[in-house]
Amino acid sequence: MDEIIVGIDVGTTKICTLVGRVEAEGQIRILGLGIEPSAGMKKGVVVDLKAASEAIRRSVEKAEQTSGLEIAAALVSLAGSNVASVNSRGAVAVPHGQIEAVDIVRALDQAQAIAIPNDREIVHIIQRDFSVDGQGGIRSPLGMHGYRLEVEAHIITASAAALGNLRECVRAAGVEVVQFVLNPLASAEVVLTEQERQLGVAVCDMGGGTTDLAIYVDGNVWHTMVLAVGGNHITQDIAHGLRLPFNQAEEVKIQYGHALRRAVNTEEVFTIRPFGEEQDVEILRQDLAYIIQARVEEMFLLILQEIKRSGFDGLLPAGLVLTGGSSALPGIRQLAAEVLGMPVRIAKPENLQGMADRLGSPAYSTSVGLLQWAISMRAQELNSRMHRRAERNPSRLWEWLRRLLP
Repeated sequence: MDEIIVGIDVGTTKICTLVGRVEAEGQIRILGLGIEPSAGMKKGVVVDLKAASEAIRRSVEKAEQTSGLEIAAALVSLAGSNVASVNSRGAVAVPHGQIEAVDIVRALDQAQAIAIPNDREIVHIIQRDFSVDGQGGIRSPLGMHGYRLEVEAHIITASAAALGNLRECVRAAGVEVVQFVLNPLASAEVVLTEQERQLGVAVCDMGGGTTDLAIYVDGNVWHTMVLAVGGNHITQDIAHGLRLPFNQAEEVKIQYGHALRRAVNTEEVFTIRPFGEEQDVEILRQDLAYIIQARVEEMFLLILQEIKRSGFDGLLPAGLVLTGGSSALPGIRQLAAEVLGMPVRIAKPENLQGMADRLGSPAYSTSVGLLQWAISMRAQELNSRMHRRAERNPSRLWEWLRRLLP
């Protein structure tokens, strides 16, 4: 029987529920799709439980109607400035001289034995690198001979209250949360190549309320963060600068916006009706681009500052992969490359089957990435040697997976 997977991308501007079926060679066929304008969310955080729950419920119902399937559980995206990360190490002795799964679990337990405030909850524990008897750079130590195992882990935490509120909203829509997945990690599943991960690359998911960053080096996640700025800030600047309602400013941004003022024709104009005016007025498109460029430059300067703070600014030869709804803004790739001083490309989900027509945009990278994350988790499970041990002790396999998926 084919496996059915569900992802709910709860964003500041939209809610996207996807129902997918895993087919041969790990390909995803989209069976159901529910896209609904977001409500009750601000900068990736729930600010109105009732409104957010209702928006999620409508999105889920649309996905159920188009797929003909009932949705009971799903992976859910996570963003918000309350997300933080820390790197930690754990070391254990290997009593039998050959590393078993239980030894890896014990090492990860040691790595997460750090002081985490009571008001925070662990979302991801990502094993980055292993050392066996002092030899580092080991990706999978299972079955290797040695007497001391060390693991370096990247631990991502979030506000327990924020997670609880989001979990409550999803449950109110009749769906249980299988796991929260940080936005850039989900997006990376569909927009990064294995070569980019190995060389060193940053993936930047620019959404409506937040901009999410993850840095990959040697194939593993080394740094993650969430900036509380996004496309809505650009729209707010346009609304203030041109004296427009927010919704009209969003339409102007989509229809006439450009991130590079010099790339816009000096004579190109469009018409709007600002507050207080009785008739339409003409606005130079260059003036609009001036407003947009100022904000976008500031956003990329914040990203550059974060990359430098992480210490990996000289270790990203593959540059930055830009995705998310705001990356569709014309000229943004060129501006990003100029500000960051590194190669930049814009990526979107590809090679989808089924109801994939509406998903071929950077705005849906996280949505599709949630499904791909579920497949990757299953692949890791199937590829491990835990299966032979599971036959003798199934509860140990469950304990292993439970610890990896807080």
